[in-house]
Amino acid sequence: MATREPEYYVCPRTIVAPRLTGRLDDDVWGHAPWTADFVDIEGDRKPLPRFRTRAKMLWDDDYFYVGALMEEPHLCGWITDHDAVMYLDNDFEVFVDPSGRGHHYGELEVNALNATWDLMLTRPYRSGGSALSGWEMHGVRTAVHLDGTLNDPSDTDSGWSVEIAIPWSALKECGGSGDAPADGEQWRVGFSRVEWRYDIIDSAYVKVPNLREDNWVWSPQDAIDMHRPERWGVVQFSVQSSDLPEARPLEGWLDRLTLIQLWEAQNAHLKKHGRYAQTATDLGLDIPGLVLEATSAQFQASLGSQWIDHNLHLLP
Repeated sequence: MATREPEYYVCPRTIVAPRLTGRLDDDVWGHAPWTADFVDIEGDRKPLPRFRTRAKMLWDDDYFYVGALMEEPHLCGWITDHDAVMYLDNDFEVFVDPSGRGHHYGELEVNALNATWDLMLTRPYRSGGSALSGWEMHGVRTAVHLDGTLNDPSDTDSGWSVEIAIPWSALKECGGSGDAPADGEQWRVGFSRVEWRYDIIDSAYVKVPNLREDNWVWSPQDAIDMHRPERWGVVQFSVQSSDLPEARPLEGWLDRLTLIQLWEAQNAHLKKHGRYAQTATDLGLDIPGLVLEATSAQFQASLGSQWIDHNLHLLP
């Protein structure tokens, strides 16, 4: 089990809202630092991405702003319908969990044609969650800029960029208050870039057969699964626009990972024996300080200040 901490980002406040052109050339973006360059979703187990991706964030009273810049020598995209399965094209994806509980979080995907798919996850797929594609991130605004030509294999492009403005009110159903966060408040946020490999056949882009997409992320998931919100990055909101404070480390990070290991072991036990284990010893685990309560059909456990249940419901 990888124990690296997630990426951290201190998000500055802006008085002037960025103009959403997709370019990230508005002066207000100059106050926002870049994230670390994206890496493979599995982290150090895989090579670094072929093309660079990085992002910036800002906020004001009304919106959470995200900007991303992506190197791309072959711009392509075909999906134009809202709420289509956007990752079948190359895309950029944002995941937001204001409460940090890993349930009822929002997701937004954008492709090079500025088509969007917004959805809510009741909880991660691996704990039986479902995607509510009919849910709308009301009031979200997006803009895309292409530095090159779309769907033209005859030239080499430079890349594309995207700007996103998510209203705080749109995230109320995701555990947010509906208002801007307080100074120092921390949210869990994930970014993913989906990148397919294409051949050029008869002057057209054709996906390489029998090859799955690449997934490049800000904070590695250590699995090909973006729906592990406990591993997303930590965004700390600051009322400052400059001279930003240091990010506060997450409290109880290793305890949380240990509880997730327990959850995984309990589910393996349930699959093998048809019931949850009553003790950590039954799972072959030695976890000092663990408090575990279990029946055959459900369990909850705590360690330090962290808590988890059989539905992978976490306290922040």
